[in-house]
Amino acid sequence: MADVHVLDSSTINKIAAGEVVERPASVVKELVENSIDAGAAHIEIEVASGGTSLIRVTDDGCGMSMKDAKLAIERHATSKISEASDLERIDTLGFRGEALPTIAAVSRFMLFTREKNHETGTRICIEGGRNTSVEEAGGNIGTTVRAEDLFFNVPARKKFLKTNHTEGNHCSDVVTKLALSHPEISFRFINNGKQTMKTPGTGSLFDTIQSIYGGMVADSLLGLELEFPDEEIHINGYITKPSMLKSSRAWQTLIVNGRAIGNRAVMKAIDNAYRAMIPKSGFPLAVLCIDIPQRSIDVNIHPRKSEVKFQDESTVFKAVYKSIVDAIRPEKNSLDSVAGYAENAERHVEHMEFHPGTTDVQQHYVVEPGQGKSSAHMNENSLFDHIRSSVSYDNRTNSGMIADKPAMDFEEAQRLLHRQMIAESPENNSRNEKTEADNDLVGSVVAIGQVDKTYIIAKDDKGLYIVDQHAAHERILFDKYSGYAEAIPSQQLLVHQILEFDQRESEIVGSNLQLFRKMGFAMEQAGDHDFRLMEIPMDIPEKDAEETVREILSDIFERKISSPQEIRQSVIATASCRAAIKAGDELNQHQMQIILDELSRTEHPYTCPHGRPTILKFTSGELAKMFKRTGF
Repeated sequence: MADVHVLDSSTINKIAAGEVVERPASVVKELVENSIDAGAAHIEIEVASGGTSLIRVTDDGCGMSMKDAKLAIERHATSKISEASDLERIDTLGFRGEALPTIAAVSRFMLFTREKNHETGTRICIEGGRNTSVEEAGGNIGTTVRAEDLFFNVPARKKFLKTNHTEGNHCSDVVTKLALSHPEISFRFINNGKQTMKTPGTGSLFDTIQSIYGGMVADSLLGLELEFPDEEIHINGYITKPSMLKSSRAWQTLIVNGRAIGNRAVMKAIDNAYRAMIPKSGFPLAVLCIDIPQRSIDVNIHPRKSEVKFQDESTVFKAVYKSIVDAIRPEKNSLDSVAGYAENAERHVEHMEFHPGTTDVQQHYVVEPGQGKSSAHMNENSLFDHIRSSVSYDNRTNSGMIADKPAMDFEEAQRLLHRQMIAESPENNSRNEKTEADNDLVGSVVAIGQVDKTYIIAKDDKGLYIVDQHAAHERILFDKYSGYAEAIPSQQLLVHQILEFDQRESEIVGSNLQLFRKMGFAMEQAGDHDFRLMEIPMDIPEKDAEETVREILSDIFERKISSPQEIRQSVIATASCRAAIKAGDELNQHQMQIILDELSRTEHPYTCPHGRPTILKFTSGELAKMFKRTGF
């Protein structure tokens, strides 16, 4: 057995870096939080190559003396706490005293700091945790920390980093959440030499949101505020109107006592409050600030302090639920009192399973009576113009109601469907010939009818088929778009649309303009974060143009994709989904048969581009077993 020995400080710091410094964004978070704790009014963050080659954070805070600066690079040296009992009343973002020494252990590190009443400051340089040099130097009041060549001496950690683009986005996300949690501080974020974010530092959360996400998002904001005196809980912030929903919760920020954190139970409270009243799927942009007694939370449960544990999670859930409902439904109703809202929220809590010791939530969502369907807006000018102009659509349940209009005749249906679905390129023709031999759908499946205006029922000599009409058409269009060797055919917009993006979205669009153009979306820059949309793919309704582009961007961020090939796939998949017929569209016999015939010519007829099944098949033998006609 090997001898037991004490590790040297350099090795200890590198081990600690595995928890505290997971990626460049972790360094940004730790350094900016130190600047906030130092009372800075202005903080500038610069990263290069996703933060792997350079991270620099400069503030105008209180600074440190030479004595304190030397101590600050020692492990567990901190000015935030003195003893264990202080953990119960932490009012600073940092408190462990691990950030600076662990960052210095895995980078080429430089710290400069100067106090207000001193003519000179202190510069400390460390290379990979060794060769420390300390000297007097001149500079502005405040502190600057620079970390270069991150993980240069820990190659095992460096190889697990994502692309520079992805890591840069993580850094941007961190700065965004910190800026939202401290609107009184002016933040400036520079990525690869380009300023991508600047907040005013006026103390107004609305102004900060507007500077980050743009004027269009700001126009859709709903303010919220709620006081639970008995529980000592105060909630304020903003949430977007139902018309401004995102496909993921990436734009949701939860702030507890000035600390941006994650808590799944609170996020579920937002979801429940919205989905109990609004028949549309999606996630609102939300910035919620929760003030709660420090004794009621534990921030010391995660190495990066990115989560908190509430003493009474159920009460916080109810408070968030009521604040959202009040913002969306400001008028008086039967749930006007705090007790009434709490009772309504309780019904949702009863269907949530909280796992002890974690913040994971399993939600068994129950739709209350009257909340499931809506005869929402009329969907016009879509892929099936003549059909879907008579469809009233429910965006949440994909159910629809058909007005009293006759179905189109066969010739018209054939013309529309073949124009929309048949790929004319030689590549598609050769592909169809190759797959027909292996596809048991070819020339044999006959449409019988439609169930719930959503599923096509068909049969052949081998059994029974149930086909999801939207998924099937989505697969047909996806293969059609993918088959274009050059650009996807587009249609020019008579009136160009000006699309306003946040800094991350505009960066994606700006760096992939040519790719978007080949996919049928012709755009050009019209401002710092504005783009003019001039052309869209020919199968997408003009009224869906902007929402389609935003869905594509949401998919890119949600799946964290960055390569041109992945972006191309995302564009094609989203455009196919948007252009395809929907559940609730009424089809006649001939239209259903055309869909089946075209589906049989695709390479992968059994799944849509997102992996959902398009067909359920029941063989004669399986049907016999269901009806107990066999002795199994």
